[in-house]
Amino acid sequence: MTSRRAFTEKQIIIASHNAGKVREIRELLAPFGVSVSSAGDQNLPEPEETGETFVENAVIKARAAATAANCPALADDSGLCVDVLGGAPGIFSARWAGPDKDFGMAMDKIKEAAADFETCKAHFVCALSLCWPDGHVENFEGTVHGQLNWPARGDQGFGYDPIFVPDGHLETFAEMDPAQKHAMSHRADAFNQMVAACFQST
Repeated sequence: MTSRRAFTEKQIIIASHNAGKVREIRELLAPFGVSVSSAGDQNLPEPEETGETFVENAVIKARAAATAANCPALADDSGLCVDVLGGAPGIFSARWAGPDKDFGMAMDKIKEAAADFETCKAHFVCALSLCWPDGHVENFEGTVHGQLNWPARGDQGFGYDPIFVPDGHLETFAEMDPAQKHAMSHRADAFNQMVAACFQST
């Protein structure tokens, strides 16, 4: 097995213009004393996501930011996969919300598409790509399983959080305290893998 590259730098760019996603990743990085900025903060262009998987799209975004800023970059590509919809919206989760990022509309679209099904199992996927300016990339993928619930509830999360109830819980992600969500989310799963591989204490 190839060893992972250790992250020893003091600053990193989160390759995202999504404020909610940046906030979550910034909070997860807080214990490591790394100076964090985002692609949005630095007005970096958003690359076209032409990948066919979450990992491929995360790599595209991380490489673009690391190259443009000459700084290590961390990109997240994540989405909701609904079993009865064949895994949709999947990598198109953000695009289902349209150019205005209207996730209320996107959640209504899922509700309509899944209307004939009594239960609606789903899972969130998060691919994290950590890229250095020299092009080296480390990839990690996390998941969390649950089911969808309507009407949407809560205002603590973002995206599809108001309709997702993780297995073993009664609250949606959007009803949970952020710390509780961080402890179990798909993003936390991928992040914990990355920390174990690349952020080991010396």
